[in-house]
Amino acid sequence: MQKVGFFRSIHLKFVLMYVLLILIAMQVIGIYFAQELEQTLKKNFEESIEDRVNLLEFSVREEMTRQRTGEDPSPEESLRAVLDGFSSDDILEVRIIDPKMRILATSEYENNELVNQLMVNELVRNSIQFGDSFDSISLNESQRRIWVLAKPIMSGDEVIGSIYAESNIEKVYGQINDINQILAGGTVFSLGITVILGILLAQTITRPIADMTKQASAMAKGNFARKVRVYGQDEIGDLAKAFNHLTTRLQEAQSSTESERRKLATVLSNMTDGVISTDRKGRIILINDTALDMLGVPREHVLNRPVPAVLGLEAEHTFEDFVDMQEPLTIDFSDEVRPYILRANFSVIQKETGFVNGLIVVLHDITEQEKIEMERREFVSNVSHELRTPLTSMRSYLEALADGAWKDEEIAPSFLHVTQTETERMIRLVTDLLQLSRMDSREYELNTDIVDFVKFFHRIIDRFELMKSKDVQFIRQIPPGPLYTELDMDKMTQVIDNIISNALKYSPDGGNVRFTVLPEDDHIKIAVSDEGMGIPEANVKRIFERFYRADKARSRAMGGTGLGLAIAKEMIQAHGGHIWAESEEGKGTTIFFTLPFEVEEAGEWD
Repeated sequence: MQKVGFFRSIHLKFVLMYVLLILIAMQVIGIYFAQELEQTLKKNFEESIEDRVNLLEFSVREEMTRQRTGEDPSPEESLRAVLDGFSSDDILEVRIIDPKMRILATSEYENNELVNQLMVNELVRNSIQFGDSFDSISLNESQRRIWVLAKPIMSGDEVIGSIYAESNIEKVYGQINDINQILAGGTVFSLGITVILGILLAQTITRPIADMTKQASAMAKGNFARKVRVYGQDEIGDLAKAFNHLTTRLQEAQSSTESERRKLATVLSNMTDGVISTDRKGRIILINDTALDMLGVPREHVLNRPVPAVLGLEAEHTFEDFVDMQEPLTIDFSDEVRPYILRANFSVIQKETGFVNGLIVVLHDITEQEKIEMERREFVSNVSHELRTPLTSMRSYLEALADGAWKDEEIAPSFLHVTQTETERMIRLVTDLLQLSRMDSREYELNTDIVDFVKFFHRIIDRFELMKSKDVQFIRQIPPGPLYTELDMDKMTQVIDNIISNALKYSPDGGNVRFTVLPEDDHIKIAVSDEGMGIPEANVKRIFERFYRADKARSRAMGGTGLGLAIAKEMIQAHGGHIWAESEEGKGTTIFFTLPFEVEEAGEWD
């Protein structure tokens, strides 16, 4: 553990805190005392001046309202005589102003030339106008503070003049400064004593704390054997006892935690679902191997990274969105090569106070589930469409017949023929669906027998060659010798019929249909090729899907259900073979399929 320097120690912090508390307390007291003292001294000074001005106002009012005779002095001389007897160290100058703002008298001989001149002063004007006293503090020419008072001279309810008085209030502020200096000196002396006492007091607290710090450092290194020394029976002693008890409990908890950690690691490593754990800021702190495989990233690239960025959702969602998310979130990692869809479930880790402490993300691979669900929806949609089309057509013709078309000998047979054709088409569709359903549920059995596939294949081709309505040439590339295989003749006949029917449908007049049989190591490879319009490369693999048609309009017009190749695929796979297609637009399509073939047993079969 790194040693703490003196300037960062709790010892110094305790002393500084102690000193600062005393300093703040003394400052608060000093500020309050200084403000109250200033207010009191100013108030006493102002009241003293106001009392003397009130006495002067009485004398001035008597002189200004007195009836004068010819032998009496002028009002200016009388007022001057009154002001001569009004002198003081505090009052600098007093002026008497009449209601017209003309100076009648002044106590300063130096300003006698101002008598009978107008006085421009806002306080005097307000006192005469409103009949009330007004005062303010300002600086004179010597930069000393003076208190200016303007008091109206009242005769009954009439204002007959104003007294303007300037007082030296600088003495009051001087007294305040002297008192503040005394208070500051006392504060410095008190702080000196406080520092000494704080150092002595801090030592009694920091010594046991330093000892416990050393013991805590030893515990952090895994040493739980040592105990903390108990210095006394006070709060510090109780803390030392609690520390020793904590050491014992930590040792027990560490053993239990280590055991649980190993169990959790075993569970996470063997889970089939991906698990991600984050801290309260959404950064990943734990991820199991399954989640790494699902995301395709190494562990060092995801730890301490935000979970939205790792899941590729930083543009759409934030960590706060995941915390509030109640429903699972589907994440699509599909590309052009393969579909890949994950479902993420979010669970919030909360403390008892409700504070979010992290998030658990559980990842499920639902690629196959989504694929099956999509195929189910598409299958239902296709069945609905395939049934709706003939039903709509039948309803139209039946309505026409019901409206009287049955009486028309030319139209009625045609309408009935269309209705019969559409009915047969729906019967074929339902039959094919039932057959596919039985195959999906494995509710069918193959009645197999050992068959010479060459003769079997020639027999089916001969039948189509007699029945064909187009000018199409059949080209057979089939070996002469027998090729024996085990198959269900009825079901394999249905498969080959579907393949040859499609080849004839899409072959143009004058074209060729080629039949090829090629024995290989452990199977027979059969191919049926046409010279029709072909299938786009992107759709070749889809022709074995249910209800898929390369040319929907033409297939429906020819009565196809779109299930023939899907049934053929199921049948071939049931026989242990494989079926696929190759096509080039404008040049035709070839359907390939294989069947198991054992060369060694051919002689015995023959």
